[in-house]
Amino acid sequence: MRIAVFDTHRFDRAALEAANARHGHELAFFEARLREETAALAAGFPVVCPFVNDRLDAPTLRALFDGGTRLVALRSAGYNNVDLEAAHQLGIPVVRVPAYSPWAVAEHAFALLLSLVRKVPRAWFRVREQNFSLEGLVGWDLHGKTMGVVGTGRIGHAAVRIARGFGMRVLANDIRPDERFAAEAGFEYVDLPRLYRESDVISLHVPLTPATHHLIDAHALAQMKQGVVLINTGRGALIDSRALIDALKKCHVGGACLDVYEEEEGIFFRDLSDRVLLDDVLARLLTFPNVLVTAHQAFLTAEALANIAETTLASVDAFERGEPLEHEVRAKEVLRDPA
Repeated sequence: MRIAVFDTHRFDRAALEAANARHGHELAFFEARLREETAALAAGFPVVCPFVNDRLDAPTLRALFDGGTRLVALRSAGYNNVDLEAAHQLGIPVVRVPAYSPWAVAEHAFALLLSLVRKVPRAWFRVREQNFSLEGLVGWDLHGKTMGVVGTGRIGHAAVRIARGFGMRVLANDIRPDERFAAEAGFEYVDLPRLYRESDVISLHVPLTPATHHLIDAHALAQMKQGVVLINTGRGALIDSRALIDALKKCHVGGACLDVYEEEEGIFFRDLSDRVLLDDVLARLLTFPNVLVTAHQAFLTAEALANIAETTLASVDAFERGEPLEHEVRAKEVLRDPA
């Protein structure tokens, strides 16, 4: 089938082309992000393949449908950028990649955490300038600390296992507690107030829904332990960025590890090094020495990219053959693991 792939980059194009050698579809790659203004590029393509910052609202979906699109094949786990109700009304199924490499995201969360608490970026810059002083580089052990994991789907499971491997006590919260896993891995499910109150580190692994939008707001931050470190590798809008800045300025939050940002659309996945950063909130976050930001790269491993490409194209195969779509997302479905 003809597939229009939007918001493409060298890394995912290579993975899709390698996987497609086994599937034989016709891939057309567009650097443009998918939205109503660019939907005409997909005219004549039965399948569109969007990425996380493409916007598939009702007008975009209508334009796609009028151009002949009959399947949306997301190459991501998250789907908060799709109007599922509008897709349903048009009869356009939406498929996603529910699990590509949960370890990729969980491991990146800990890469950020270790880099922050052991002051690795500061040390690296010093050594590059032949400054071998250790002053100001005192960190702290993860071992023996308490980690709060919000969301225990596939990525949350991986995060729990890594935390336990470091010898951390783990508290978790999920709308559907997995008590069998809790008994096996040796952690406890608690309510959010207790998790906030007792955790030295809090890592977010829930989807972005109306219920979780700004889950971490001023009220939640005020309940947290002094010096807590926040990790967000899920969706940017889980955290109220302005409230986080206030808590950082007051030294109530000890640090933040952010792979996502609530207004990242138009910024992340682009080289803006020759321009002025116009987002004042992000610019302020970047001034804090105890905030570490990466540009939505937690998923970016060779294994994850290969799995994303294979699962996406396998869904297109099933659609072409008229078979049930294993990874179809339906309106009002709840997603446990974003990516």
